[in-house]
Amino acid sequence: MRTPSTDGVGAALAGRVAIVTGAARGIGRGYALRLARLGAAVAVVDRDLRSYAEFAGEREPMTGADTADEIETMGGGALAVEADLRDAASARRMVEEVMDAFGRIDVCVCNAGGGTGALTENTAARLDLDQLSTVIAHNLLTTVNTCVPVAEVMRARRSGKIVTVSSVSGLHPRPDGGYAHYAAAKAAIIMYTRCLAQELGPEGVTANVIAPGAIGTGRLMPKIRELGLDEVTGEIALRRLGTVEDCAAAIEFLATDLSDYVTGQVIRVDGGLRA
Repeated sequence: MRTPSTDGVGAALAGRVAIVTGAARGIGRGYALRLARLGAAVAVVDRDLRSYAEFAGEREPMTGADTADEIETMGGGALAVEADLRDAASARRMVEEVMDAFGRIDVCVCNAGGGTGALTENTAARLDLDQLSTVIAHNLLTTVNTCVPVAEVMRARRSGKIVTVSSVSGLHPRPDGGYAHYAAAKAAIIMYTRCLAQELGPEGVTANVIAPGAIGTGRLMPKIRELGLDEVTGEIALRRLGTVEDCAAAIEFLATDLSDYVTGQVIRVDGGLRA
């Protein structure tokens, strides 16, 4: 069993172990790096640990072969796990692998997910049912399949922090009713997490949600450009896109002792996006 290294990293999560799903690139990578800097050993989980190569904007920030390599280079402890979390058995094997490596799980960030098609497509009355099934699987099922075995571990320890990742899309609809498949999946994550909070609270486990708005990642920028950057930022009180670090700061709060009396909550990281 590995002993987490804390050389060159912070202490807020020293000795603790975190799982971050969808951590090969973008926001998920940012979450993993932030938790590592706080001292946690991080299990970096993704279907493809080098999926960052698909997007030029995601390749450029990389300083290692993958996210786990980056963490180890900065002196942190990391475990790289490729797993298809749409499959419950695969998710359970992932959790078992983390337990075999580190013997505990203190934090779980369920970030795996994503949408399909253009933001103006898949309106509520014109949903492509195949795309709906795909998006439900990528977002809701990956979250549920991860949380079920993780909750078993945390219940046994009577402590732990689960953070799921929804979206402002799960809180209010687009004016044109577009991207309804994604909105429905992200809304379901919010209610699922609130149910988790009620169930696990008496056993010392918290469960919260972050809901990012328009974040300027390499993957999302093409969609933002479709709508027009000025048009998008014009709907945001702070008049700028969010950054990965903006979202990672919310994860830091929810993953550390700062949030010990916070559960069942949704934290919007959207710069004051108009509903």
